[in-house]
Amino acid sequence: MKNSGLRTVRLGALIQKEISLLLQSGLKNPDVGLASISRVDVTSDLSYATVKISVIGSRQEQMKSLKALQQSAGFIRSHLSKLIKIHKFPELRFVFDENLQHAARINEILHELKEKGEL
Repeated sequence: MKNSGLRTVRLGALIQKEISLLLQSGLKNPDVGLASISRVDVTSDLSYATVKISVIGSRQEQMKSLKALQQSAGFIRSHLSKLIKIHKFPELRFVFDENLQHAARINEILHELKEKGEL
């Protein structure tokens, strides 16, 4: 069981690296915008990979990027399956990385408190 956990972590890191490279080299969908991959979590049975993204821009731009990545998931999965040789490549699910959004909100609150002199 521990080997399975290590395998999913390594596979997640590899998927993260390859998607990041694909985004840098120019995914042909211009709606992706300034998205970056912060983490990839792969299920223990290797059926699904949850790709956590962060996007620079307004909420509207973030939603546009998420939708573009979700629409490109089949292409990205096909591209990755040619690079990463495993029996069955996981289905990709793109979601926002809530941890980064929470951290940004905390920093914003701390900054506001500091400006008010309450910190």
